[in-house]
Amino acid sequence: MATTQAAAEAALPAEPGSPSGGGVEREFTVQARSQRQQIVRRFTRNKVGMTGLVVFVLLLAFGFLGPLLYGTDYATQDRNAQSVAPGVQGYPLGSDAIGRDLLAGMMQGVQRSLFIVLLFVVIALPLGLLVGALAGYFGRWVDSVLMRLVDLILTVPLLVVLIVVASNFPSSRTPLGVGIILGLFGWLDLARIVRSQFLSLREKEYVEAAHALGASNSRIIFKHLIPNALGSLIVWTTLAAATAIILEASLTYLGFGVNGANQTSLGRLVSDGVQATTTRPWLFYFPGVTLLVIVLSINLIGDGIRDAFDPSNRRVRS
Repeated sequence: MATTQAAAEAALPAEPGSPSGGGVEREFTVQARSQRQQIVRRFTRNKVGMTGLVVFVLLLAFGFLGPLLYGTDYATQDRNAQSVAPGVQGYPLGSDAIGRDLLAGMMQGVQRSLFIVLLFVVIALPLGLLVGALAGYFGRWVDSVLMRLVDLILTVPLLVVLIVVASNFPSSRTPLGVGIILGLFGWLDLARIVRSQFLSLREKEYVEAAHALGASNSRIIFKHLIPNALGSLIVWTTLAAATAIILEASLTYLGFGVNGANQTSLGRLVSDGVQATTTRPWLFYFPGVTLLVIVLSINLIGDGIRDAFDPSNRRVRS
């Protein structure tokens, strides 16, 4: 009888604050993370993405802080130091045929190339988002008209369109003009991406609930649909930025890009140096490698952001 009573007392839960078999009570709390915090956490733990971000920040410092520390203007010409090899006469990366410092030119080239990319994103992102959002959300004849327009423009290669526009507007062969041209014709892929996202998102329950509550179309688009398509927009921005740098370099190499006295970019430096590859290889390889590093770093950042926004990705724990 005593054994049964003792067993029954042992089976009862211990009262709060009372010792339980000599053990110590522990309280476990799990801090909930928001979706934004999870995305940032996944990205910061992504070694590939963080490597690209570090390299890109270093390039930004090279292009925008370097001239302040270096103190040499690319426009300065030294007739006594024409085509100087790297490390000679105080030129760390050498000079070109008219005595301009290549290191100063590369700093200015990074500035101009990133300025072109910024203009491209500022112009192309709103255009692609607007066209894709209208086509994907409203559908029917709006979708047909807008997407047929996009398909019509896409039938002509983008590089050909850019060459035709640049050739008809010679005054546009500046970093500002090239950035505007790239932005005006570089939104087509984004429009298709946004359209496909909106076609899927507009069928979600929260969109139907917003309709039932009387929300306007503009509120649904800006408050509910665009935030949920933000991952695709950011990934497109990073990858399209790398494409814009390559397009600018291609245009300049073909003679339709950045042109003019002391107007330079990485593409312009590569274009000028390619003719002197055998005699003065530093004029081609230094800007070319820098161009490749910028494109590679942006692509790595894009890959890291894509993995961070993908909840099914398990390579990086959140």
